[in-house]
Amino acid sequence: MSDESEDSPPVVRSQDRAASGVPAAGWALGDRFSWNEIHQRLLASADEEIASTLSELFFSGFTAGFAIVLTFIGYTVGTATFPNNRFLAAVLYPIGFMYIILGRYELYTETTLPPVKLVLTRLASLPLLLRMWSVVLLANVIGAAFGAFILANTHVLAPAEMEVGAEFLQHGLELGWWDLFFKALFAGWLVAGVVWLHTAARDTISRVVITYLVFYTIPVLGLYHVVSSGAEALFVVFLKTPSPGVLTLIYEFWLPILLGNTTGGVVLVALASYAQAVRRRYPEIRVLSSREMLFSLKGGRPFETPRPGIQLPENGGGPEEESDTTR
Repeated sequence: MSDESEDSPPVVRSQDRAASGVPAAGWALGDRFSWNEIHQRLLASADEEIASTLSELFFSGFTAGFAIVLTFIGYTVGTATFPNNRFLAAVLYPIGFMYIILGRYELYTETTLPPVKLVLTRLASLPLLLRMWSVVLLANVIGAAFGAFILANTHVLAPAEMEVGAEFLQHGLELGWWDLFFKALFAGWLVAGVVWLHTAARDTISRVVITYLVFYTIPVLGLYHVVSSGAEALFVVFLKTPSPGVLTLIYEFWLPILLGNTTGGVVLVALASYAQAVRRRYPEIRVLSSREMLFSLKGGRPFETPRPGIQLPENGGGPEEESDTTR
């Protein structure tokens, strides 16, 4: 007879957990995580990223911004080749995003979900989140500017393709501020959803398919992504062709896209699932106080407090079994 009560929580073996303490396999089905398990894995990943140094964030963000040029090239060539078929024109659009996301580089729209969840569950402070956002966004823009400058001043693109690339901005400006905002809002929701689905996926092939299909959807539906759209605007600026001034481009084109992407990622995904996450923090014993939440830079792996996870016995032997009640 087992001493455990039928109502006691299931025992989670230490080998079923990653080193951080999060589930390495689903409890009910080994190859499928529950919502709570995905949530814990997402927080563990964000917990590591948000504590990165400024230089790590910047150079990772710069690489991501520069890689967006691959998306711009692919979409420009596709549109020039298939001007009357948006489904074929967008075939190469996801290439830059696949490089960024599968390579784990920092892209601003990806940071609208995991770090925000850390703040909502009081595992990281608001200033730490704002620091990450500002550094990553600045680095993305600088990287995209570097790539756009090269394209505008070389012959990587054919003349016809360069003309098509310049037309992307004009189409956006014709939409108006609020149309851009709401198109970007749905794009932000899609990108934040990619992060969640990547955490739920268990193999690289699944992540490749998810990334491709979601980012392929953005141009097909006529939506806007803040970094790729920034590359389009900077390309026109560097071409030195007649165009609206830089301040006009920022306010009437780039700003509504930035706010839309942020709103889509934060409100529609992070905040919408907050109610489910309130009692399911990871790690629960490292919750910040209100003062720390607002005025400190605490959060992430370097924050020296006890962490839940695999418990080692005092005699230095192997890992002990751990139940859900210890977390």
